[in-house]
Amino acid sequence: MKKPVFTGSAVAICTPFNNDGSIDYDALGRLIDWQISDGTSAVVLMGTTGENPTISDDEFSESVKFAAGHINKRVPLIVGTGRNDTAHSVKLSKIAKNLGADALLVVTPYYNKTTQRGLIVHTEAIAAATDLPIILYNVPSRTGMSFTADTYAQLAKIPTINGVKEASGNFTLMLQTFNKCPADFYMYSGNDDQITPMMSLGAVGVISVLANIMPKETAEICRFALEGDYKRSSALQIDLCDIIDALFVETNPIPVKAALDAMGRCGGTLRLPLVDMGERNRQVLMESMKKHGLI
Repeated sequence: MKKPVFTGSAVAICTPFNNDGSIDYDALGRLIDWQISDGTSAVVLMGTTGENPTISDDEFSESVKFAAGHINKRVPLIVGTGRNDTAHSVKLSKIAKNLGADALLVVTPYYNKTTQRGLIVHTEAIAAATDLPIILYNVPSRTGMSFTADTYAQLAKIPTINGVKEASGNFTLMLQTFNKCPADFYMYSGNDDQITPMMSLGAVGVISVLANIMPKETAEICRFALEGDYKRSSALQIDLCDIIDALFVETNPIPVKAALDAMGRCGGTLRLPLVDMGERNRQVLMESMKKHGLI
């Protein structure tokens, strides 16, 4: 039986940039240390929140090498290698494996998309490239397509397919997936506002944006749920509703980078086409952060 890559809270970590646009590895190291000390169970590098579409292959390699060395097996390092070009995904997956990644996060192809059969063939090609565990990533709001439960069931037969980060918000799909897939196909919430409800169905954790600024609290939501204490988990989930909403008032990771900047954790520099928050939305975010004692 497959074991989960992690349980609990994994941070979809931001990629800090210097003012000149280069990656700020000192800040990345500090962010990683803070996450681990506050109970984060895994670090997801080069995901959506890490602005991976604007990261060059050289920067990708440098970042994975740095993160793997800095984490030094304290928690699993999961690297986002999904692209809309299968050959590119295969290349990045091999690089990640060679540089010390513990697992891969593979999103559905975006823009050119594909069919359900194409998803299977695409994923099989990536799985054949390394022996690392793979967490699929379903986020149709960004990619324009979704896995079906039948496709999940087919992919779950591949020994290295470990589970899925489900960010569709489609609870019918989640229920059907639990029904059709084996118990060792693990599901993670991909939406911070759905951690407790998804874990009540059987998800084993979250891959979180919120954890970037509230690692301890995000870990606690998961810990309570894993212990079966859904009353405490849901109370914390509900209490953080406003800050979760504020982190998505503009396109992720624009707000979370503004939040980290306000907290003095790293600079708020983004790479185009992402731009700084509008002032009205920034005020919404800052007010929520003050309410929760973050600034």
